[in-house]
Amino acid sequence: MIRIDGKKVSTDLKNELKTQVGELRAKVNCVPGLTVIIVGEDPASQVYVRNKAKSCKETGMNSTVIELPAETSQDELLERIDALNNDPDVHGILVQQPLPSHIEEYAVTMAIDPSKDVDGFHPENVGQMVLGNLDKCFISCTPYGILELLKRYEIETKGKHCVVVGRSNIVGKPMANLMLQKLRETNCTVTVCHSATRNMEELTRQADILVAAIGRANFITKDMVKPGAVVIDVGINRIDDASRKSGYRLVGDVDFDEVSPISSAITPVPGGVGPMTIAMLLHNTLQSFMRAHNL
Repeated sequence: MIRIDGKKVSTDLKNELKTQVGELRAKVNCVPGLTVIIVGEDPASQVYVRNKAKSCKETGMNSTVIELPAETSQDELLERIDALNNDPDVHGILVQQPLPSHIEEYAVTMAIDPSKDVDGFHPENVGQMVLGNLDKCFISCTPYGILELLKRYEIETKGKHCVVVGRSNIVGKPMANLMLQKLRETNCTVTVCHSATRNMEELTRQADILVAAIGRANFITKDMVKPGAVVIDVGINRIDDASRKSGYRLVGDVDFDEVSPISSAITPVPGGVGPMTIAMLLHNTLQSFMRAHNL
């Protein structure tokens, strides 16, 4: 069984990005810039934003964090985004989720210039991805990170049956579309399972590659997995654990202890898919910079 080490791969990728950014600084005397906007004081969001800013600086990119109070109006937020759209030093714009209830997520997504939408959420980027024009769009970072893990671990996907459990706009839907693409790295037959799927176990047991992104702790058990399958666990769930100082521990959507012995390769939680999300965000920011400078 191969334990897919997302932490190592993300570190390797960030080191590669750091080298590229250094070369760009010497060549064009400027570097990519990522701006993250956070509205309110959600503790988890603050941690994510700090990690993004830290990783950005580690690669030599410019990082800016705009912190806005929870009472910020939607119009005020959209004005901020518009200013960033028109700032040539900003190549990536990310508005941290979740947003306060009075701000419409779709309006915010639509306000971001697609050429700076490094999260890959704008309908223009999603549409280009579905059409297979992957060189003309930004791919949602978590699915993109999964593709990178499959590629670097040389996991064969062509003609394989990929089952995606979950249909969110952030992971499930783009993951299914990417695995369906006629690419060297993917080219799968794809099945999507979700909360209304009947006899889900029958479908997941057919998977050569199983992607779990349903948001339920330890949902995928041994009896749902075909022996020898590649298992990609996207879930990050907190469960109570009195033995830990924090009082909890993180687990995925896959029961790792049960499933890992029968799988051919598996991502752990933490340390699997999670670290790749920020790495691919930085990758997308670099791509935005390259396009902006016709490089």
